[in-house]
Amino acid sequence: MSYRNFLDELKKGLPSTAYMLVASDSFLHSEAMSFIKTLVPEGERDFNFEIFDIVNAKESDTPLDQIIDVLNTVPFFTGRKFVIIENSNKLLKKDLKKLAQYLLTPSESSVLVLLHSGALKKETKDTLIGVRQISLDISERETPVWLRTKAKSRGIELSDAAVNYLLGTIGPDLGLLSSELDKCTLLGKTRIEKEDIADTTEGKRTFSAFALVDALRAKDEEEAFRIYRVLRDTEEPYSLLGALNWQYGRLFAETNTPAGRNYFNRVFELISEADVAVKSSGSAYPMELLLVRLLKLSKPR
Repeated sequence: MSYRNFLDELKKGLPSTAYMLVASDSFLHSEAMSFIKTLVPEGERDFNFEIFDIVNAKESDTPLDQIIDVLNTVPFFTGRKFVIIENSNKLLKKDLKKLAQYLLTPSESSVLVLLHSGALKKETKDTLIGVRQISLDISERETPVWLRTKAKSRGIELSDAAVNYLLGTIGPDLGLLSSELDKCTLLGKTRIEKEDIADTTEGKRTFSAFALVDALRAKDEEEAFRIYRVLRDTEEPYSLLGALNWQYGRLFAETNTPAGRNYFNRVFELISEADVAVKSSGSAYPMELLLVRLLKLSKPR
């Protein structure tokens, strides 16, 4: 199940008794908790909304018995109780067995939400039978939908040009995109155009990934490296790689020739290789090598 499924479940008030929300980005877990919190009336949150964080199960006894007692306690007022366990991937085997026992006859008036970071182990999946598993991870293809949905929840609408500009400038970093939406809400407009956010998004930065891609495609080596030197001081390599990938992805979507598709496939291969190299070396060299390779890549006719 995907992020969209999670949104659908939210609209229904999370009807199941137990969920496992899997994500590789902690931002998505934080966002999910904020969404779930809105399901509980403000006056009931002290009683019907609880969060437990399994920081380090090996160094301290995890409060599973306490958590299960909370789940089995009748909620105050007439609503349902939502109990969230952060870092559930750090639960010990004995705790997973306790949860499995609880899930055989779960409380119908409580909703258990397990936040799991990283890949879900088969052992965990097989043990926690009855948990509805949902992946919160968002692919780059789904990012525009997430961005528009996020904007709508904040009372604003983004034009297509504004969405493309944000993604092309910032890349797929959800935390940074969310921060930019915060700025958009301060503009006093219900519909946001590209022109509304160009200055606030880039701040004092002279160049963006848009300009870098234009220079690379124009085979202008001097301009490309001049832009890169500015971006290098303001962007993390991962963010810049994501922005390049997104911008080339937009251009790829407009391509309808075999030669064009082959060209962009090679571009994505080079970006992927640079991503691996940056992660393994921790230096700027893979980024510079990527630019050289992109400049040498023959443009399709």
